[in-house]
Amino acid sequence: MTVPVSVLDLATVRDGDVRESFDASVALAQDAERWGYRRYWFAEHHNMPTIASSATAVLIGHIAGHTSTIRVGAGGIMLPNHSPLVIAEQFGTLETLYPGRIDLGLGRAPGGDMHMLQALRRHPSDSERFPQDVVELQALLGPADPDHVVRATPGTGTQVPLIILGSSLFGAKLAAALGLPYSFASHFAPNALVDAVRAYRTEYQPSERHPEPHVIAAMNVFAADTDAAAHELYTAALRANAGRLTRRGLPLPDRDADAILASPAGDQIRNMTRYSAVGSPATLREQVEKFVAHADADEVIVASSTPSADTRHRSYELLAEALELAG
Repeated sequence: MTVPVSVLDLATVRDGDVRESFDASVALAQDAERWGYRRYWFAEHHNMPTIASSATAVLIGHIAGHTSTIRVGAGGIMLPNHSPLVIAEQFGTLETLYPGRIDLGLGRAPGGDMHMLQALRRHPSDSERFPQDVVELQALLGPADPDHVVRATPGTGTQVPLIILGSSLFGAKLAAALGLPYSFASHFAPNALVDAVRAYRTEYQPSERHPEPHVIAAMNVFAADTDAAAHELYTAALRANAGRLTRRGLPLPDRDADAILASPAGDQIRNMTRYSAVGSPATLREQVEKFVAHADADEVIVASSTPSADTRHRSYELLAEALELAG
């Protein structure tokens, strides 16, 4: 593969067993390291019964402690939910424990609903401070400055790499203005991918740490030993998405999910996963390479949402083989 490939993990909870989800993430991260993936990221979500990556920094530390070389990080932390100081201290701690291996992706979405925001003691308007909070976080993680009254300990001087996440032109333009890498969430919000990447590259202002722009584009992967089995995994994911839209993440009977997929709402659900590689190893490489060219990406991060941890594990294994990630 001509570009690095990384893993996005939501710590999906199956059958209500959260510990099993964490154990599956450890096993996948260890093998992803061996298979040649570049990064292993978790995304912050709250109040979702099937996603256990809410305490994102804690989970990153758990995975980093069970691996040795793969980069581990957040894709991302929803910064409006937190003070920049707390995030600087958390990720400064992680960088101190696992030097040179921690990434900090930053998003401005809440990662949940209004009830979640109230429980976090936050307000929707907090997202308006996102650009200022990113700059403040940069300063807290940067070199010690005698003029700074507040310092992150640990955090100051750790220079944890920051990546701006987004699904619109807002994040693209902010990343360009700050001279930071940019990751686009095209695995579930594909519509603005091409325009956002074009704006980012056109407006990019080189920085000392990042003289060149760097685009990470996300896609879904449903891989199996045969094309037919892979398409079954994809269909199962569409049905699960139908359940998330109607029952707060809880599964629907197949008949009810298929009825939604046959309605106009089904077109929206399928569009969310427009950028998906679905198939056996014989067909995966071409699909990923076409996506890389279409997205003008320097790196790909892949999400694989399948009915079981075993099928997810196998999906990433087959993708690594198809792309010859291990060299």
